Formats: sequence, structure tokens, C-alpha cells
Amino acid sequence: MTITKIETRHGVMAVDDSATDGFPVVFIHGNSASRSIFRHQVDADWAGDYRMITLDLLGHGDSEDARDPEAAYTQNGYADAIVDVLTELGVERAVVVGWSLGGHIALELIAKFPGLTGIVVTGTPPANPETLGDAFNAGDGLSIGGTEVITAQEAELYARMTAVPFEQSALDAAIRTDGRARKIMFDAFGAGRESDQKALVATASVPLAVIDGAEDPFVNTSYVASLTFANLWEGTYHLIPGVGHAAFWQAPEVYNPLLRRFLGNFAK
Repeated sequence: MTITKIETRHGVMAVDDSATDGFPVVFIHGNSASRSIFRHQVDADWAGDYRMITLDLLGHGDSEDARDPEAAYTQNGYADAIVDVLTELGVERAVVVGWSLGGHIALELIAKFPGLTGIVVTGTPPANPETLGDAFNAGDGLSIGGTEVITAQEAELYARMTAVPFEQSALDAAIRTDGRARKIMFDAFGAGRESDQKALVATASVPLAVIDGAEDPFVNTSYVASLTFANLWEGTYHLIPGVGHAAFWQAPEVYNPLLRRFLGNFAK
């Protein structure tokens, strides 16, 4: 992978790019995480068939903190910065794989990136301010995810809830994250500063794969199952039994074949 620092309208982002001739696949991580969470995908034996691109959101990992946090630390702000990254890399068409916050950003890209060929979301219930209470399971983890200043103990609890099995890198990512990113993002989502994603998935023609862990502590999977999708891949909400919030991390042996099947259909 070639590691690059790319200037965007909101700050400099760290990007890993396999730079192969394969179809581009862009991975967007979740709140208080980093691009390393997609290790089981970018290091897979089939990854060389695709141009694998991972990045750290602003305020996360090796990327800069945002220069204008109020503008940058929203789902739309993150999406704008990612468009800048793709433009700099010369990527005109891509599949986007988003986890949690990354999935919400992927949905915002529908209106911003004309080359969006397909989307895979995990741990991402499409919602609007009126449905947030139904879409997510309330609890300590969700509360921490929207809090600016957190303790070391809260950071560890969050890392352990979001990414099973736990690794130190997940805790390091949570500690590194600019706390303003958590609070501003949560506040913006609740205030309706993002798209109505429930309505968006009911009308968007972009093929959308939804792959969740059946035991996700954050997502109300019954809510997701109740939604109307205009172009749900295989007409199926894929739930992986016994798996939590990061299915691609916890059960790559189940998740990766689904991802490969999706890419085989749309990334030609």
C-alpha cells in the first residue's frame, strides 16, 4: 500500500492506496476508529484484484484535525473531503464500503460523487432525526460516541464494544480522535443537518448491500429490516449470527465472501 497525505478543503487526510489496476474500492471507518480496522479486507488474498483505498477521517488516525470543525465534522463535511481525496487520486468510479459513521458518509456520497457504483454499509441504520431513537439502541457506548471529552476507561469501553475481538489499536484510535468530532457529528445528525437517509435509501438507485452483525449493540436490526430500499442488493438484509458492530472485523470469513460477491456484480 502507498501511504499518501492529501490536502482537502477541510484538512490533510492520510490515505493508503494499493494503486493497482483493479476497480477502486474505498473503505470508510467509523467514529473514533481508523483505517486499520479494515486489515482483514485489504490484506486478504483476493485484495490484489481491486484498487483498495483506505483513509483516516479528519480528526482521526494519522489525518489532521479539521481546520473548521463545525464544517468538517459532519457526515456531509466528511463526504466533501472524501470527494477531494478521490479527485486527487484520479478515481472516477468506485464502490464505497462504510462502517458505522462511515456508512452514513457513504450514503451522503450518493449526491456528491457521480461515479458511485455501489455501496456496502455495516453498522449503519439509515435514519433521520425523527427515527434516530428507533434506529439505534441506547446505552453507554452510544452516549460515549457523542461525547467530546471522554476518560481512558470510557475510551476502552467504546473500543471493546465497537470492535470485537479487542485490539490495542482500537483503543489507540479512540484516544487519538479529536473529541470535537464526536460531539459535532452527533449534534449535526440529530439536528437534521444531514440527508434524510431513511428516505434516501427508499429512492436511490445505487446498489446497496446492507451487512450487519445480528448482535450489534448499537443498531436496532429490527428497524433496519423494516425499511424500504429501492435497490437492496440481492433483495436481502444480510445478518451474520453471533456477531456485533464490526462484522467485517469479527467475522471476515463470513463477511468477505459477501463483499467479494457484491464486488463481482458491480465492479467490472
